Amino acid sequence: MFVTKLSRTLSLMSALAICLTGAQVALADDSTTTTTTTTTASSGLAGTVAHAHRPRIGLALGGGGARGAAHIGVLKVLQAEGIPIDMIAGTSIGSIVGGLYSAGVPLDKLEDDFSNAKLMKNFMTVPLTVRIIVAPIMVLPRLVGHKAYDGLYKGVKFRNFCNNMVDPAKRNIENLDRPFAAISLSLIDGEEHMLTKGDLGTALQASSAVPGLRKPVEIDGNLFVDGGVLANVPVEYTRKLGADFVIAVDIDERVEPVPLKEFKKAGSVARRMLKLELNGLDKPMCKGADVVIHPNTDGISLVSRKKSDGLRGIKAGEEAARQALPEIKAKLASLGVLSLNK
Repeated sequence: MFVTKLSRTLSLMSALAICLTGAQVALADDSTTTTTTTTTASSGLAGTVAHAHRPRIGLALGGGGARGAAHIGVLKVLQAEGIPIDMIAGTSIGSIVGGLYSAGVPLDKLEDDFSNAKLMKNFMTVPLTVRIIVAPIMVLPRLVGHKAYDGLYKGVKFRNFCNNMVDPAKRNIENLDRPFAAISLSLIDGEEHMLTKGDLGTALQASSAVPGLRKPVEIDGNLFVDGGVLANVPVEYTRKLGADFVIAVDIDERVEPVPLKEFKKAGSVARRMLKLELNGLDKPMCKGADVVIHPNTDGISLVSRKKSDGLRGIKAGEEAARQALPEIKAKLASLGVLSLNK
């Protein structure tokens, strides 16, 4: 069963690679070695949180590339409404937003970096078409015995970009403002792992290493790729982190009927397959959440570097979070966390 699921979801990532042709992805030439401690998802982790006398509230931030701007909008509303967030688990772009937020990067800074496309331009610095054109040149070192992990680019520049946004005192996950886990899949043991200690930038790099595009990230003898392959909305792992109440943020596009003529366009079948696969993978995960926030990210490309998409994603997150507020407040009030008047 697991092999079938893994095979199916890896084929999903292959479809993603097809859909990204002509889009922008990152290229990094430098490399450094960093250590990050991991916890297998099956073992769980109890985080130390403030306000231990009340139920602990966790946020599960899903993957979805540039659609992750919606996470900023959600966080803005939750913060403005005084909804406490004791811990965060994130996958791919969800880990990036959640990790930087947990490291104390202000929301207005994250909002600026999404709305002016700075974050996505650092995440994807070179067009994929250019990278493919120069790929034969990049293979030349193999002819003289140099062996590297499979993938078009490393993602090290983005790792450094993330770490440079953070106070040096908080560049280790265990020093963040709240318990945090970046979800990543190990190619070695086939298990999802919760990256909960060590270098923050390395964990974010591993959690967002899309198979076939970005080279896997080696950590402590393991080899990690994008956690979205098996756990794109990490509800279960937010609970393993210690949450009693989980708010999930699903940034997938919605699945709506489309006319036959749409599938005569180049790449349309692969894009449709990707959308269907992501929805099929994420819906069951979201059922385990206490509240699901699903911003309308329709039409925002996974790899968009458009400022307009960043702004639209943030607005969509704000709107969806406001719509979910009555449910969130009612459920938290029933647990004694909030007053219904709040």
